[in-house]
Amino acid sequence: MFIIRWMLSGLNRQTLQHAARTMVAATLSLAIAGVFQLTGPQWAAISTIVVTQSTLGAALMISSERFAGTALGALAAVLLGPHLESSLLVFAIGIFVLGVVCGMFHLDHAAYRFAGITLAIVVLGWKAGPMWRVALHRFIEVSLGILIGLVMTAVWPEREPPAGRGSS
Repeated sequence: MFIIRWMLSGLNRQTLQHAARTMVAATLSLAIAGVFQLTGPQWAAISTIVVTQSTLGAALMISSERFAGTALGALAAVLLGPHLESSLLVFAIGIFVLGVVCGMFHLDHAAYRFAGITLAIVVLGWKAGPMWRVALHRFIEVSLGILIGLVMTAVWPEREPPAGRGSS
């Protein structure tokens, strides 16, 4: 009984609204990616979930970095893709170089994180078709997810969590 009471004590209006907002945004991203027949619609939903976990101010500040990182990762996948199939070393160098390039362009860790994730998604998930098409689809899917997350965060803003219940 104690456990059930403890679990229910975590439910409040803010928690339910946050869960509903995240659900609507992620489902909308997935649906739009499906309408455009993108090959990895899950990446749109995942990106949306990442963005909607922030307040609008925080999401706006970091989203340009996420877009830039996604573009860099997709470009790196196109350039390195043919060599990555058979070499962990090339993959490792690609990840390292993305970090250096992000630093050179004064992009923060969020850009580097999205660049590395995009590179890994494209080259490690690549099955068939031209690498450039796979990279373009990942860029579009992730960008769609970021955009939907930003729009949903602006349309349905999240209030600051009560003291002691931080959000990330």
